[in-house]
Amino acid sequence: MIYLFYGSDSEKARRKAFEWVAKAREKEPNLTYVRLAREDLSAGALLEAVTSNSLFAKRTLTLIDDPYVGRTTSHNEEIEGEGSESPSSSVLDDYIDMLAESENAIVILAPSARGGSASGGKLKRLADLAEKVYKFDAPVTQEFKRGFNSGLVDALGAKNREKLWLEVVRALRAGDAPEKLHGLLHWKARDLMDKGSRAWKPEESRALSLNLIGLLQSSRRKGLDLSESLERFALHVT
Repeated sequence: MIYLFYGSDSEKARRKAFEWVAKAREKEPNLTYVRLAREDLSAGALLEAVTSNSLFAKRTLTLIDDPYVGRTTSHNEEIEGEGSESPSSSVLDDYIDMLAESENAIVILAPSARGGSASGGKLKRLADLAEKVYKFDAPVTQEFKRGFNSGLVDALGAKNREKLWLEVVRALRAGDAPEKLHGLLHWKARDLMDKGSRAWKPEESRALSLNLIGLLQSSRRKGLDLSESLERFALHVT
């Protein structure tokens, strides 16, 4: 079954999705949880999300984080550019019906702002198939003033390790979940890959994305503290 989180207030949509996941995991401590970023999507990964169960839980929980590629034409208009649809979003479309029919919980986070957008047709199909839909739109007058920890993503975009470390520490002290910060940093890495950057060469931004994926995987497999891993990551950004 699908739980859809989207809307122009991408910060709130992202926060609410991760809060929902945290509550679900608290309610079922043995629930198997997997987060799939855009690069992780494949037929195999989606089939596993649909069919897998753990030894101790009847269901698994999968968060599909920002699966669609889009480009912004103005502050109030987002479109999918020609050729902007990625193979990962195409394979997701192919498995939407199976995800909706699965007994496992599938959270799809598809914010419609800040570069990761689903077109109107895709969102309508997702909403029609979803068990529950959570939409978070910013007021028109504030939509592009709200920011969403812009200091964090700007520091990464500028390759400013000192500022990045400071923003990571500030966010953690303010109570932000490390998974949320990792998701935001990985979103920025993908944004750098999609749009290019003066500070990051294409091969560097791709390596950055892979590094962040590896960081999260190592944290899960080795039982490392993700907060500390993020701080170390920030201090070694080059």
